[in-house]
Amino acid sequence: MSYQAFYRVYRPQSFKEMSGQSHIKRTLQNALLAGKTTHAYLFSGPRGTGKTSTAKIFAKTINCEHAPTAEPCNECATCKSITNGSHPDVIEFDAASNSSVDEIRDIIEKVRFAPASARYKVYIIDEVHMLSTSAFNALLKTLEEPPPHVVFILATTEPHKIPATIISRCQRFDFKRLSTTDILERMKLVLEEIDLPYDEQALKVIAKSAAGGMRDALSMLDQVVSFSAEKLTLEDSLFVTGSISQDIFYTLAENLAKGDVANVLDVLEQLMDEGKDAVRLSEDLITFFRDLLLIQSAPDLSDLLELATTDEKFLTLANEFTMDTLYSYIDVLSKTQQEMRLSLHAKVYLETALLKMSQINHKRPKQAYVTSSSENMDVEMPQLVEMQSKIAALESLVQQLQVGGNTVQPQPQGSGQAKRPRAKANTGFNVPVGRIQEVLKVATKQDIQSIKSAWAESLNRLPKSQSALLEDAEPVAASASAFVLKFKYDIHCQMAVENQELISHFSQHLAEMTGNYYQVICVPEENWQRIRADFIQHHNSDKVEDNETDKETSTGEQKAEVVQSILEDEQLLSEDPLVVEAEKLFGKDFITIEE
Repeated sequence: MSYQAFYRVYRPQSFKEMSGQSHIKRTLQNALLAGKTTHAYLFSGPRGTGKTSTAKIFAKTINCEHAPTAEPCNECATCKSITNGSHPDVIEFDAASNSSVDEIRDIIEKVRFAPASARYKVYIIDEVHMLSTSAFNALLKTLEEPPPHVVFILATTEPHKIPATIISRCQRFDFKRLSTTDILERMKLVLEEIDLPYDEQALKVIAKSAAGGMRDALSMLDQVVSFSAEKLTLEDSLFVTGSISQDIFYTLAENLAKGDVANVLDVLEQLMDEGKDAVRLSEDLITFFRDLLLIQSAPDLSDLLELATTDEKFLTLANEFTMDTLYSYIDVLSKTQQEMRLSLHAKVYLETALLKMSQINHKRPKQAYVTSSSENMDVEMPQLVEMQSKIAALESLVQQLQVGGNTVQPQPQGSGQAKRPRAKANTGFNVPVGRIQEVLKVATKQDIQSIKSAWAESLNRLPKSQSALLEDAEPVAASASAFVLKFKYDIHCQMAVENQELISHFSQHLAEMTGNYYQVICVPEENWQRIRADFIQHHNSDKVEDNETDKETSTGEQKAEVVQSILEDEQLLSEDPLVVEAEKLFGKDFITIEE
């Protein structure tokens, strides 16, 4: 007899020999013993997980001469003929090469005939998702109500491609990927049967490369056995499967810990010269750093390690990194892996990722400010105190902006903090009283109304960061060359005066809207109230004196009367009972007064 591959020779012939899938084995065996088997089954799952083997074992068990039983005897004529594929009542059908409706119609025609020698006629349709839509439609009615002597077993790796009407008529079993332990046990059984010594680490390499598929594992084992001489070694497994030894990963990680970029790239170049795949290498690196995370967080779960071990050198290496650094490595590699799949220059992406990883701060944080010597503390403390003082000042400023107060509350001073004098905000800003009085002497209603009409549009032309500073500001008096801008909060007024770019841009936008260039004079609201009251009182006294002396100052008196009427109108308007009541109900920020 010609040589047969391992996955064919060592295919399981009973439920007992199956690896994994215990939930499926138990359900099917209970149904067989109780005689409660259904007419249609759907086996779905990744390749090489035992779907077709389970279908054949089920067909033998249900037709075994010793039925009802939980296991086929593999001794009777029926079991033997099904095992070698010669039984006429167990029909295997490959939907990948027979996907048209004509093949399905042929099955439908033969379904109604009774079994030749077995108890049930079993149809095993492999890769059923490859059937055409018309073939599925033709199978639908027969699958729903077949003759009592027929059982359909549908196997697929892509159940999402099967119509829901087909799935709803089947009892579905989802096959899972096999664990590394299950694959290792099966490979050990095969090697013991052929009497070949082996290195267990070599079998782990094969099991990882198989990615949960028994057929893939046995195929690679077959290839490694052919390559090996008297013993199956780790080097043989690494060479045949294209995997990388854990020593290489150790070297890469160690150089990353040292920040030795040259050696990291040199190791990568050697791996690429050996024909390693960059995408596969990135996957292995993710697994390796995951193992280091596991060593740090759960050292007792050594069975879950794939590329690293619990040897002393890996324990030491794991402690060279912080957990945040390992998380960052995995994140960088995962993003790079996605980019590599869409590029023809995968090596460049991996080199870039390793360079980025080498720049990440990987050292464990040292408790310098807690456990360092007194000498180091003397060096660091002045900088620390200065930083704390700045943070306290910023927090105080933010609190004042949120609350909207006019004064800055004094900050409690600690023993080591720098002394920063705290005073009222208006003492830190020099109010230009003289300039404001000069504007008031020649202020007119026409100018203030012109500025107010262009105010909103000028604000909209400013960037949001600048216009936000002027939202609570209000023009209160204006002459032909300047206007007084009142701020609700002292701190906003000071910030506006210091921001010359804001004042310049706003004046230009206002000039474009009004046709006249105005200088901006900023004043806090509290100061404005006093200046306005003093100015009105001063002009009232001047008016009385001018009337008693002579009439030569009539021109100045007329101007004073004009200015006084403006300011008095503003004062009366602000003290209007309706306005006061509205401010009480809704707040000043929500009230707009229009003439």
